Amino acid sequence: MAETATPSETVNRVRGARRSPAEHLADAFTSGSVPGTVTLTEIPYQAMVGIRVDRTSDAGARVASVTGGLPAACGEVTVAAVADKGSVNTLWLGPTEFLVVAPEEAHDSLGGSLVSDLTTALGSDAGQVVDLSANRTTFELTGSHARAVLEKTCSLDLHPRVFKAGTAVSTELAHIPVMLWKTSDESYRIFPRASFADFLGRWLLDAMREYASPEVP
Repeated sequence: MAETATPSETVNRVRGARRSPAEHLADAFTSGSVPGTVTLTEIPYQAMVGIRVDRTSDAGARVASVTGGLPAACGEVTVAAVADKGSVNTLWLGPTEFLVVAPEEAHDSLGGSLVSDLTTALGSDAGQVVDLSANRTTFELTGSHARAVLEKTCSLDLHPRVFKAGTAVSTELAHIPVMLWKTSDESYRIFPRASFADFLGRWLLDAMREYASPEVP
């Protein structure tokens, strides 16, 4: 009779089998970055869940109890420390559509319960809960020239008077649809679909080249 794997063995097996969409670019990201000026990294394997629900409904209230809140308007992000799930961030995609982003440990395959808890919270009410963890990856662009890199391709007004820290919107970078989240004054998180990660990663590296030099003030 075959032995049943322990939970820790299952988690290690899942982790060992994964390959992030931009893993092959890690060395290029490091060599193309200058800390403080402009730095590009990948934050792989985050748990991501797409939700469709009326935030003002009973189901919306139940879902909000799992995520720590649901944003009410375009650009808003709710950030909450949720027991057993770590920092849970919920980005506004539309009046009844949201993207939940949490640490990888929150995913059910690694011993968490984010997807199942959201599914249970929605229940049989109108709406949808979809595991999107393998659908996207996360790039983090930081430094004093991060905005200048994005402004080479983004049609949004990224001036801090307009695009404030804590804001996330759907836009395009290099003609690639992404979610762009400004996490602090000089830090942005970019969520491209996995199939576009290689192209966008290389494009960002090219856009960084003129700034990613110790000689650039």
